[in-house]
Amino acid sequence: MHIDAVPNRDSRPTYLLRESFRDGKRVRKRTLANLSALSDAQIAALRLVLRGEGVCPPSSLFEVMTSRGSGHVQAVCVAMRQLQMERLLAARASRERDLVMAMIAARVVSPNTKLATTRCWHSTTLAQDFGVAEAEADEDDLYGAMDWLLAHQDTIQDTIQKKLAARHLKEGGLVLYDLSSSYFEGLTCLLAKLGYSRDGKKGMLQVNYGLLTDARGCPVAVSVYEGNVADSQTFLPEVERLRGSFGIERMVMVGDRGMISSKAIAELRQSPGVDWITALKSTSICGLLEQGQLQLGLFDERNLVEIESPEYPGERLVACRNPELAKLRAHKREDLIARTERNLEKVRDRVRSGKLVGQDRIGVAVGRVINQYKVAKHFELIIDAGSLRWARNAQRIGAEAALGGIYIIRTSVPSERMDGPQCVRSYKALANVERAFRSLKTVDLKVRPIHHRTADRVRAHILLCMLAYYVEWHMREAWRELMFADTEQAPKSTRGPVAPAKRSAKALRKVASRTLDDGSPVHSFATLLDDLSGIVRNTCRAPNADDDQPTFDVVTTANAQQRRALDLVAQIRP
Repeated sequence: MHIDAVPNRDSRPTYLLRESFRDGKRVRKRTLANLSALSDAQIAALRLVLRGEGVCPPSSLFEVMTSRGSGHVQAVCVAMRQLQMERLLAARASRERDLVMAMIAARVVSPNTKLATTRCWHSTTLAQDFGVAEAEADEDDLYGAMDWLLAHQDTIQDTIQKKLAARHLKEGGLVLYDLSSSYFEGLTCLLAKLGYSRDGKKGMLQVNYGLLTDARGCPVAVSVYEGNVADSQTFLPEVERLRGSFGIERMVMVGDRGMISSKAIAELRQSPGVDWITALKSTSICGLLEQGQLQLGLFDERNLVEIESPEYPGERLVACRNPELAKLRAHKREDLIARTERNLEKVRDRVRSGKLVGQDRIGVAVGRVINQYKVAKHFELIIDAGSLRWARNAQRIGAEAALGGIYIIRTSVPSERMDGPQCVRSYKALANVERAFRSLKTVDLKVRPIHHRTADRVRAHILLCMLAYYVEWHMREAWRELMFADTEQAPKSTRGPVAPAKRSAKALRKVASRTLDDGSPVHSFATLLDDLSGIVRNTCRAPNADDDQPTFDVVTTANAQQRRALDLVAQIRP
């Protein structure tokens, strides 16, 4: 940059701050700011600044009008541009599309209610970078954009998810599916029902939503259901959507033991091309053990074995035994039994003191205690009108301990397509969906609590959160080397599927030292975004100038780690 003095006849010259750049073989100039309002001394000082020489304090040269956090917004903006999010939402530009883009970015940068979003997004460059700063957007504008998102489901919401499915799901590949819930604030939404709360909010209305991902956990589609819908009731509609809407004829569906029910399996057998991987419930494992089809001696020299059972014709059963998991379950079982016994002693003290009298009343109090931790089967109780006695059922405790650490994968995938260890790895990939729910609900995006009153607004809110997680997922993958995440993913496909997961030596060094090889700090996703927010865009003008005086921006120079983070998101590919 340099300063040009443009002659102005008999008046003082016009001083312009200009930048030279090359256009092919020609050198051109563009004007950045008009500096004519500065004094001759200030112009001379600015020339010294541009030469890199010492000058007077900068406060005498420029007046900073506003300072807005820019780096974290820039990182999200670059990631969304690399992922072609605009084209994903709609091919034609519109005000609604810009607002939806801004809401997705705001959910990653600073998740908030729609009203709070409009209050705080001007504290960063988000509104300016996404083109919604010129016409001030209030919460009604955001609600209107959410309505636009679901106004024509066949052309917007479904199209978005079809494009994501085309990007990330392959014919014959794995599709992970799981269901979660979030509690609801309010009473008017038709989707809000009482149901099994995964948030631990008993007695509160909730909505359920199912997430489809690829084998890596990259989100593809989300569906919203009433809060009292069971997991298994949502599974077959998702399979039909994959086949009908997304055009995937062959797939391997992976779901947990409560998701893929026996009824669903019976229907899947009538759908050629659709295989599945799930796990047996503990009662079914006990049945195999009692019938002699599962023998504990099989695990003396190995931790994985395939077995057959006439109860599961045409299916494969891959039995696994994890000694570390057995120890963990034994410790948890003993802890829950001990807690229950302490609570039973309190009930017995009430009986002995005469405060609790009558066999029925004592039975109700005891039932409340032994069902609290779901260990009633481990106790033998004797209740009289004025006494309470109990003992541990050693036979049942021993039988459960014998099955400690044993789990069985149930699948219809032929062995020539997927061996036993790979079936186990595929089922364990459901942890990627659980990680997505953790990020959506608590860590970063904060989908809950849900405040919207109408069913479509709730669906739009959850869709926005899913799209924000899609952006965040790719940013996390790009930033692995800067975060505590393990960068060496290849060993996962070769190590034993039953053994506990182990981090690489490089990842352990990062955890122990809290620093990277260059001495810079290791970050989580949230702290890395916070660090990038230190890159600030300052809007400046000449001191004591009129309000209509032109302004120019000065951006904080990024440090080495900030530059690396921005370079990495620029390499994201959809």
